[in-house]
Amino acid sequence: MAVQGHAINYALEKAPVSHVVWFYLKLGVQHIIPFGTDHILFVASLCLLSTRAKTILWQATAFTVAHSVTLALSMKGILVAPGAVVEPVIALSIMFVAIENMLLSELKPWRIAIVFLFGLIHGMGFASALNEIGLPGNQFYTSVLSFNAGVEIGQVIVIACVFLPVIIPFGKRTWYRKFVVYPASILIALIAGYWVFKRSFI
Repeated sequence: MAVQGHAINYALEKAPVSHVVWFYLKLGVQHIIPFGTDHILFVASLCLLSTRAKTILWQATAFTVAHSVTLALSMKGILVAPGAVVEPVIALSIMFVAIENMLLSELKPWRIAIVFLFGLIHGMGFASALNEIGLPGNQFYTSVLSFNAGVEIGQVIVIACVFLPVIIPFGKRTWYRKFVVYPASILIALIAGYWVFKRSFI
């Protein structure tokens, strides 16, 4: 018998595949927009390091690969971490990236590695949220892939909301870092710092 690491969503056990796909796709999007404020701030922070689309793409890819792996492993029960550890680290990852945005202006190799490591933690956070809903036991991969696709759609929307109205029109201006990157990064770091404290001690 296979090890069952996730809660069962009995309501969708006999649902058509198309219903399952749509349900978890929508759930994935909603986990980012509008309910994933912490993930929104993390992805937005990735966009503030540089105005180059290539820089954003490298970071987004590392983040996506990482959280996809831990999401699947966590839902299978292979990789388990308590929320009391995962949630403060997610907040810490947001604060770290926001602070680094103020110290760097170009992509460094260690930034990719750090984003990947934090992506692994975020994947566990996604799994925790998904496990509250549960998965139909006979459509595990369909459900997880659909949810993950929804998360990716949500992330693309966040990137587009930063890149199109902010980076494209203002990214080349001499005042961009001083009046956009620094204030935004400071605000994000302060919010994340509050979350670190709240999730760790309250």
